[in-house]
Amino acid sequence: MANRIKVMVVDDSAVVRQVLTGILADDPGIEVIGAASDPIFALDKMNKTWPDVIVLDVEMPRMDGITFLKKLMAEHPTPVVICSTLTEKGAETTMQAMAAGAVNIVTKPKVGLKQYLQESSEELFQAIRGAAKANVRRIKASPSPLNPAPKLSADAILAPATQAMAQTTDHVVAIGTSTGGTQALEEVLTTLPRVCPGMVIVQHMPEKFTGAFAARLNGLCQMEVREAQNGDRVIPGRALIAPGGRHMLLRRSGAQYHVEVVDGPPVSRHRPSVDVLFRSVAKCAGKNALGIIMTGMGDDGARGLKEMHDMGARTVAQDEATCIVYGMPKEAVKLGAVDRIVALERIPQEILAA
Repeated sequence: MANRIKVMVVDDSAVVRQVLTGILADDPGIEVIGAASDPIFALDKMNKTWPDVIVLDVEMPRMDGITFLKKLMAEHPTPVVICSTLTEKGAETTMQAMAAGAVNIVTKPKVGLKQYLQESSEELFQAIRGAAKANVRRIKASPSPLNPAPKLSADAILAPATQAMAQTTDHVVAIGTSTGGTQALEEVLTTLPRVCPGMVIVQHMPEKFTGAFAARLNGLCQMEVREAQNGDRVIPGRALIAPGGRHMLLRRSGAQYHVEVVDGPPVSRHRPSVDVLFRSVAKCAGKNALGIIMTGMGDDGARGLKEMHDMGARTVAQDEATCIVYGMPKEAVKLGAVDRIVALERIPQEILAA
């Protein structure tokens, strides 16, 4: 197939290279053009045939993944998926790689590698497909498997709203994003002042990585940014990021908002799911909410944003020109869920207008 996604695997572990190469060979839309033990060997191979996507480890001899990534984005921007060990220490390093321009993360354990990666092969395929479509110059279609997992709606977690919530003076901003969202959220949140509406955010990201991501943003922003815990209040000057591997819902008690963090099946093939968060905001905040859908592959959040819109919330989508991947916003626009389409740099003004 002439239009297969050409992938280069760069990892210092021979076992990881072998396992990844074998798994990727199962997808007819992906072609592994090479594997290398470090970026220097990889560059020698890439100069002969340049890949569409690089699957990159971060801790390697001779040249680490972050140094290579910065060099790559400066000289030859190429979509990169980070393949990182599922540890707290690894999460901090991986966040540096995401800040340097990587577009997605797949995880690998220290033990049980082959079984883990085989069981999460669809996640790996999706990450590579999304990366192949990424507009990496914004950073300073392949067949599905024969038996994909069922795609559940937000009904799996909570029922839809049946009536609009009364309008109050307290406002909530709900944001959903995926591929390219780490860079986009950083651009938005670091622009905001200390005094701004309370925010609830879903960024598609694996377990253990959302804590490091929130901590990094907290160190860069004037507002408080933290990984959400069950019962956390949603208050002005605070942004709560849904923890990887769990859903986050907005709840209301009297005049106060808080979040509920729950287990449950993936919704729209994601956990946390933007659709789940947006539906809960539609139910609990209604006209008191602003919904924003940003860069990302797929359609998670589109239906939830439509429910927010139908309950009287203001809704905004990031425009195509400033998205790394114009998937989620495009689907929301197609559903008639969006009041305004704005460039990334205009989103902070939309939030402050709330």
